[in-house]
Amino acid sequence: MRQNSERRTALTDAAVTVLAKVGARGLTYRAVDVEADVPPGTTSNYFRNRDQLLVAAGKRVHERLSAPAEVMTNPRAELPSKHRLSELLDALVSRLTIDRTVYLALLELRLEATRRPDLAKALTHTVREGFDLSVEFHESAGLPGGRDAVLLLYLALTGLTVERLTLPGAFADISDSDIVEMLVEHTFRRS
Repeated sequence: MRQNSERRTALTDAAVTVLAKVGARGLTYRAVDVEADVPPGTTSNYFRNRDQLLVAAGKRVHERLSAPAEVMTNPRAELPSKHRLSELLDALVSRLTIDRTVYLALLELRLEATRRPDLAKALTHTVREGFDLSVEFHESAGLPGGRDAVLLLYLALTGLTVERLTLPGAFADISDSDIVEMLVEHTFRRS
């Protein structure tokens, strides 16, 4: 059966929304059909089983969280500096927190991956691939610290994002920009 790629993307985006709203246990074909406003049975025509739908949602989440192509294709757009690193990290924090749905869906997918080896394998591959691209970009841009800095920044921003989306009041007295500045200062001091 020939499939419409735009409809597949719309269904995958609907699955992301369902994950964020009701969690992985509520991700059903019917729930996705309703969210996507398509006839009943449409999602099952595009995804043979729930695992395929979960994996597709995981890939879509990472696509939606990725940096814009114009940033990734030109790492040397500016000279390496604290200001450049701060701008890049601020933009990343914004992408991670502005559309809560996407990152909340990712958290649901990660939890579900603890029970589904195929999903864990797919998400692990996607995360490592994204990390390797980030290292490549960081080094191509001439930013300090190399792979170790990218790893620490990744882990710090992952934690920050979880805090902001799940318990925003826990560190409400510290702005995202202030946290980014601390990270940048530490990164430049260590290099």
